Amino acid sequence: MTELMAALTDTWDAENSWKLSTYEAAGGYEGLRRALRTDPADLVQMVKDSGLRGRGGAGFPTGMKWGFLPEPDGGPRYLVVNADESEPGTCKDIPLMMASPQHLVEGVAITSFAIGCHHAFIYVRGEVLHVYRRLLAAVREAYAAGHLGRDIHGSGYDLEVTVHAGAGAYICGEETALLDSLEGRRGQPRLKPPFPAVAGLYARPTVVNNVESIASVPGIVTHGADWFSSLGTEKSSGHGLFSLSGHVTRPGQYEAPLGITLRELLDQAGGVRAGHQLKFWTPGGSSTPIFTHEHLDVPLDYESVGAAGSMLGTRALQIFDETTCVVRAVSRWTDFYAHESCGKCTPCREGTYWLKQILHRIEAGDGEETDLDLLLDLCDNILGRAFCALGDGATSPITSSIQYFRTEYEAHLGGRGCPFDPARSTLFDDTPQAPPALAGAGGH
Repeated sequence: MTELMAALTDTWDAENSWKLSTYEAAGGYEGLRRALRTDPADLVQMVKDSGLRGRGGAGFPTGMKWGFLPEPDGGPRYLVVNADESEPGTCKDIPLMMASPQHLVEGVAITSFAIGCHHAFIYVRGEVLHVYRRLLAAVREAYAAGHLGRDIHGSGYDLEVTVHAGAGAYICGEETALLDSLEGRRGQPRLKPPFPAVAGLYARPTVVNNVESIASVPGIVTHGADWFSSLGTEKSSGHGLFSLSGHVTRPGQYEAPLGITLRELLDQAGGVRAGHQLKFWTPGGSSTPIFTHEHLDVPLDYESVGAAGSMLGTRALQIFDETTCVVRAVSRWTDFYAHESCGKCTPCREGTYWLKQILHRIEAGDGEETDLDLLLDLCDNILGRAFCALGDGATSPITSSIQYFRTEYEAHLGGRGCPFDPARSTLFDDTPQAPPALAGAGGH
């Protein structure tokens, strides 16, 4: 059985875990001191040897991405941390930045030194104001302690770090849309090539990495590439945060080596809520094809999840029991993708709109038998034809849910409507009521 571990979460239970003093007491910034005494090329190779893959969803090898930067030409190059966590169900980066922001700040300093960057940016989702404030405080502490700024620890290396609050658009989680937003433009994906490694922020070579990817770097430098690669599986190395939410007894963040199964995680989390059984779940957030109870023992690594027909994504494990209407759940996700489509390309802009209309019609009982084939046809016209991955992600829950639960879709058709009681699937014993002082507010 795969055991849980604490690497990124090692200080989460400490008092004032977000403080620099707490982080340093646990060995924090030893990795930075080692890195500053190491040749930058050796640091890049160390991350390559560790097998660290991007923790933002795509799983691209992190060290390889750093290695794509062209040779220095005397001009600036940038590191941009994608902290625009926005996908329904995905909730690992925000808790990490709240509980231990210094993991990220130290990772930013090491990564910047390794790639020859002197100005790094952390792009945070604007709605999470508490996270933005905590990161700003963490960066201030790091400056005051000499971990950032000029001549860091007498090494002669200078680094400026800017924490930037975005305006709350899901599309800005796409790396090139994020770069446009950071430059003050409307956040929309860029045509690639050129890729950010060649022409990214301000048309300069840029590395864009996820929060968890960068936060994993200090551990690799401190403990070694062999330590990291010994965790997980042969092709999916290391540890990661698994976010369990929904109909689970103890929802939360569970850190474990890649390759752990949902069955093992549920054992740690107390199982599906009492008196109920697993119906379907997402292995990597709402944009990944859903799984059912048949997939409980699929190792949660990139290769195994892919072979089973889905994607590991952000390891956002949303758990749904038998009280949940799969049509309603998929319809709500589709509402999100239709709303968050940036409108740049026709397949996604028009396709998500019509997917939303048809799903609403089916859920209300007004759908026809031909609507299911129409949904699949629309998905086929979006998949692989949209400008970025948002369109592809919008199709995943629809096609996979029809694959596993077509009879449930059919049960809604012909005027029958939804056979599920939404009150039964709520996580609350009773429907939440507004406080008396607010009841009827605005009515008079």
